Amino acid sequence: MRNPGRGDRITLTGLRVRAHHGVFDFERVEGQEFVIDVSVAVDLAAAAASDELDRTVHYGELAEAVVAAVERDPVDLIETVAERVAAVALGFAAVDEVEVTVHKPQAPITVPFGDVAVTIVRGRA
Repeated sequence: MRNPGRGDRITLTGLRVRAHHGVFDFERVEGQEFVIDVSVAVDLAAAAASDELDRTVHYGELAEAVVAAVERDPVDLIETVAERVAAVALGFAAVDEVEVTVHKPQAPITVPFGDVAVTIVRGRA
């Protein structure tokens, strides 16, 4: 890994995606909003020195790829959605590690709550 730990990072916070994930039928039919945070470890020194976009991760392209991954075929668990997003982020050559948080603000919970989320960290094998 070229950039282990908490070095240089590009972070996208609060990507909002309407999707149909969940274990209940009504979640699959009606859908709901998911909020995604993605932070990728990238060595930013070369990009900063050269001021060249191709030496970093284009965060607009990363955002679009993440949203497309979340919108894809429904799954039961937000853990699965998080793994899918991590795989997409690691598909960018400059990314060494990714931290993904998937929030499900309308989760079907019977008590008052502020947020439900899962967070995973994945790196290159």
